[in-house]
Amino acid sequence: MFITISAQAQDVEKYFDEYDVNGSFVMYDMNSDKYFFYDSTRCNTGYSPASTSKIINALIGLETGVVTDENFVIPWDGVKRWIDAWNKDLDLKEAMRVSGVPYFQELARRIGYERLNEMYKKLNYGNMDISGGVDQFWLSGALRITQMQQIDFLKRLYKEELPVSKRSMDIVKSIIVLADTNGYVMSGKTGWSQNDTNNIGWLVGWVEKSGNVYFYAANVEGALDNNKFAESRRVITENILRDLGILNK
Repeated sequence: MFITISAQAQDVEKYFDEYDVNGSFVMYDMNSDKYFFYDSTRCNTGYSPASTSKIINALIGLETGVVTDENFVIPWDGVKRWIDAWNKDLDLKEAMRVSGVPYFQELARRIGYERLNEMYKKLNYGNMDISGGVDQFWLSGALRITQMQQIDFLKRLYKEELPVSKRSMDIVKSIIVLADTNGYVMSGKTGWSQNDTNNIGWLVGWVEKSGNVYFYAANVEGALDNNKFAESRRVITENILRDLGILNK
């Protein structure tokens, strides 16, 4: 395996500065077997996966039969929450699109701790520690994952090397598409958690373009009162991918 740190990394910092966030970025070029890093040390630091773990939780839900397919509906519990898109019945594909926390919390409760614990170890996801509550462990529990571990998991998902059915992997891959253009298909999932002082944000996924696949993982950290934080994850990622020639300028 060849690892490269591009001179362009010196130009990446400005994108984080524009949003008043710190962070790191890694991209893996599958055909050339090379990495691009911005702050490789931080890329090996573990953070709560937050909603990026909806990828693995959806896989486990499908594999255990708790959800049948992408159209499986979990009814709204009637509790009004701060995001309007969560306050209705959702199916799996829509819950993934709107990052519906209540849907995935109920999914986790239906799967149960024992099966989740077994599957997280089987799938070798992050530190595999799901302590902290069956419907909280990816939000405020002990689960941690690095950007490099995110890339490893995504590669195994894309290449269908995970120890689950092809059907489960195909369904999950189909519901995390972010953009499908004439030039490329971009797939991914955001995540957002908080500690006492900062927001921690993710965008992880891959881009399929011209017979190649580019896996990426961005992690950003900013103040709790940063009102640009939510948009920073995708904008920073897309700006870097454009500079690398992966997305169209």
